[in-house]
Amino acid sequence: MKQKRSGRPEKLGDLIQRELSDLLHRELRDPRVGMVTLTAVDVSPDLSHAKVFFTTLTPQHIAEATEGLQRAAGFLRSQLARRIKLYTTPELRFVYDESVERGDRLSRLIDAAREKK
Repeated sequence: MKQKRSGRPEKLGDLIQRELSDLLHRELRDPRVGMVTLTAVDVSPDLSHAKVFFTTLTPQHIAEATEGLQRAAGFLRSQLARRIKLYTTPELRFVYDESVERGDRLSRLIDAAREKK
């Protein structure tokens, strides 16, 4: 029997994504994080952890963007706590989202296959 999941982690993930995007844009002064786009936030069912997926314009900046985001995680979490009233604010973990890059690569392969025909 499949367990019915609450939509709360998904809704909270969307809210966290919006607020973090705003914080990155307005509050964070780290140049390593300048060209980062948040693509999704996956919140654990107990709301204690949030995996924040991001992408960058250039793949060469993945390592430094990850480092900048990890360094800012405490600051971002404290700012998030001020904006979103929760019993506990989820711990933030930043992960590079490879799906955008993979989708682009697949799209180029499809285009190349079409040209051969």
